[in-house]
Amino acid sequence: MTGKEKLQNALNHGDTVVPVDFGASAVTGIHCSIVEGLREYYGLEKRPVRVCEPYQMLGLIEEDLMECLGVNVVGVFPMNAMFGFPMENWKEWKTPWGQDVLVPGEFNTILKGEDIYIYPQGDMTAEPSGHMPGGGYFFDSIIRQQELVEENLDPEDNLEEYGLVSDSELEYYRDSCEAAAKTGNGVLASFGGTGLGDIALVPAPGLKVPKGIRDVTEWYISTGLRQDYIHEVFNCQVDIALKNLERIFHVVGNIPDVVFICGTDFGTQTSQFCSTETFESLYAPYYRRINDWIHKNTTWKTFKHSCGAVEGFMSHFIRAGFDIINPVQCSASGMDPRVLKDKYGKELVFWGGGVDTQKTLPFDSVHAVKKEVRERLEIFSPRGGFVFNAIHNIQAKTPIDNIAAMAEAVSEFNSGQ
Repeated sequence: MTGKEKLQNALNHGDTVVPVDFGASAVTGIHCSIVEGLREYYGLEKRPVRVCEPYQMLGLIEEDLMECLGVNVVGVFPMNAMFGFPMENWKEWKTPWGQDVLVPGEFNTILKGEDIYIYPQGDMTAEPSGHMPGGGYFFDSIIRQQELVEENLDPEDNLEEYGLVSDSELEYYRDSCEAAAKTGNGVLASFGGTGLGDIALVPAPGLKVPKGIRDVTEWYISTGLRQDYIHEVFNCQVDIALKNLERIFHVVGNIPDVVFICGTDFGTQTSQFCSTETFESLYAPYYRRINDWIHKNTTWKTFKHSCGAVEGFMSHFIRAGFDIINPVQCSASGMDPRVLKDKYGKELVFWGGGVDTQKTLPFDSVHAVKKEVRERLEIFSPRGGFVFNAIHNIQAKTPIDNIAAMAEAVSEFNSGQ
């Protein structure tokens, strides 16, 4: 089967080999330093790694490395990075850890002591919107919250970054999807605009002067105390998103197998960020509007990312219309993989959960990695509905031998099917 056929079969809960994703989205990727290490490990051509997601410094998994890792899914990313500059006009940049990488032309930074600051839309006359601390390997958003005056709060201020897709964006998505289709692999597209409170997006790192509620703590407070405000933001955001999805579908059709909808987290390591009642009243109506439109008008499957202890939300994700859940954080409280598969495996596709990236993959032995990978495959793969990926992105300083062992374990499992 082609990579696309493997993915389609898994999405439709067919019992077959397990498709693999590394690098197709901002939540299923590999740090650029690790991509370089993997290229060296497999004896591939030495060249600077392209940073396909600058916020987390994720590296592009090129076709030769995809083959080594057994990857069956390719990604279509937004035209602009989270910091607001276009992903084009590539140039070399030396990272603080000494790696030469390729970054977009408007990836503009300044070094202050050991810390690196990056600018929204590449405009170095604006205040920096991202910060990589000394010894760090990725950026964090800088909170640039203006003074809040309660009576002057305007939901339009939290919608400034959302607008109708331009003709150039439509052309970009068309070309990117067509190029992805030619690989013969499954396609996971991230069109943006449907974040609905994604905390990575709330500070608006791509805006020069963000207005509205941009402090993460203040945003969480608002989901409890300013729900009318949040409803208005979400309602308008979805109005715009549906217009954009219609325009995008007109040019890309059903090339994407999967569309990334939202990365809003609802769980911590041990608990939930909100009650399921709050989810149903504040989030679910807007998710349903998006998912219902997609399922009525396309063949796309919808992808929901949420870290943490979210077993209690699974049935609500299903009722909100999501087809896929990621990253399946089995180490969090209540996230036993067998329970998840038994209770929700008929209706949800689990995309991730293949190995723990907090403990096992970075800190344990090759033997332990392969053992955990085999166990997860044995649990999640029966009756399909499983796409192999680690639990969230593979971070810097993860042992290359462990990552290779992970990929080898998946290949061995699939070979035995």
